[in-house]
Amino acid sequence: MDLNSTRMFVNVVTKGSFSAAASFMAAPVATVSRRVAALESALGVRLLERSTRKLRLTEAGAILYEFASRGLEEMDAGLLALSEQQQNLKGRLRFSLPPSFEPMWKMLDSFQELYTNIEIDLFVTERRLDFIEDGIDVALRIGDLVNPSAIARLLLNYSHRVVASPEFLAENLFKIPLDVAAHKCAAWAKKDQDIVWSLGNEKVIIKPFIRANDYAYMRYLALNHKCITELPPFYCQEPIENGELIEVLPDYPMPVQQVSLVYPSRKHVSRITRVFIDYCVKNFKA
Repeated sequence: MDLNSTRMFVNVVTKGSFSAAASFMAAPVATVSRRVAALESALGVRLLERSTRKLRLTEAGAILYEFASRGLEEMDAGLLALSEQQQNLKGRLRFSLPPSFEPMWKMLDSFQELYTNIEIDLFVTERRLDFIEDGIDVALRIGDLVNPSAIARLLLNYSHRVVASPEFLAENLFKIPLDVAAHKCAAWAKKDQDIVWSLGNEKVIIKPFIRANDYAYMRYLALNHKCITELPPFYCQEPIENGELIEVLPDYPMPVQQVSLVYPSRKHVSRITRVFIDYCVKNFKA
């Protein structure tokens, strides 16, 4: 049963005529009449007896009006309460994000457009957090959790891609994973950390000409034909689509990584934090 047609039917009964209902809803009379007729056709019953002077509810119409009008009132009340809740939800969210995690920027923007009275304190870091000492409500983290007491809500899974520019690949040949180690490479790494890339079922020790903890810089190097590197999909998808970068060894994918929202305890999560987590889980993939 079409909700808009049902609302039009209820308004026709409440206002006493098609023209009055049409005026109330700022809709053409013909549209209201057509939608009510379509509702009758869909239900297989006549709801209104029409005459030149007035409308009269049939027995079926009276039953539908009683329940539909009550339901529409409850729904309108719910929508009003939801709107008021969004406007009245006020406070501060302390959120931690890894450096350069661009997909979350739009999510934060759209969240604050919906919840206009919520302020966000953004703490950008890749290090392990102490939720209490650092004053963090929720954090986005990639990979396995290192804090067994933390709660995690999975947002998505993804794999990094090994990429290089067409110009770089014109002078360097890659057929198997071990070829990566023999060519100029930039790799994400922390200080003094050994670098091993898992490509398919093979592990390759990387001796990069440059280490970095900034994927934006690594993308810059690849786009300027300096090296081969590995990037998150949101950093290389557009350059791959427009031909600036090419995925290398696609038959040897890198491991799947989890992107999760992490928070300290279900018992002590604020209302704002719960709303934010639910919003992200619902909308992140889009």
